Amino acid sequence: MSISAGRIALVTGASQGIGRACALELARQGATVALAARNVEKLADVASEIAAAGGSAHPFLLDVASEDSIKECAKAVVTALGKVDILVNNAGITRDILTLRMKRKDWDDVLSTNLTGAFLLTQALMSQMVKNRWGRIINITSVVGEMGQAGQANYAASKAGLIGVTKSLARELASRSITVNAVAPGYIETAMTAVLTDEQKAAMTQHIPLGRVGTDAEIAHAVAFLASEESAYITGHTLDVNGGMYMG
Repeated sequence: MSISAGRIALVTGASQGIGRACALELARQGATVALAARNVEKLADVASEIAAAGGSAHPFLLDVASEDSIKECAKAVVTALGKVDILVNNAGITRDILTLRMKRKDWDDVLSTNLTGAFLLTQALMSQMVKNRWGRIINITSVVGEMGQAGQANYAASKAGLIGVTKSLARELASRSITVNAVAPGYIETAMTAVLTDEQKAAMTQHIPLGRVGTDAEIAHAVAFLASEESAYITGHTLDVNGGMYMG
């Protein structure tokens, strides 16, 4: 598995966790990586890590909750690197609370960041992919978007919506050799899941047939495959990487 030389990948939320792991793996596979997130200092550290390993990466400021920031970032990346061949929509947030107590802002913030942000960034970049007649769009969704989770109605809705967007875009863009797929992580050890209590973690692990949590590197391997030349005949698919937690 490899990514052809000259491919440019843009990864959102690349400053930590799954986004960072995806950026490292895509660079290792041969892509030049545009690192996008709100924390530019952390992005610079990731860029240095990639450079030290012989790869190439460039940090860009991006707030996926802001339409203006999305447009500015997309323009900056294309201006600096010439194009984007591979887009990994990874940035996301949670605002967990039972629906009875959920404020409208908790709902709006999660949907705006996780779903609308991915849609707007894809929209900003897809025309040049169409022109180049090649592209890989990979949306990081979640097992929660497939099976639901108490206290996460907003997060589940945003991730389920991302699966719907994935399938629709796959149909729209297939004639231009652009594939659109999703990766749905299960329980992965990241900063986002670190806030869970030991009791919550133990309860979740009991429902994983493989008997362990996943790693961000395992998600990155799945993303790198879908970004590769070898995945050319896969589109509109949601790849579950969850240890058997959900078998759809």
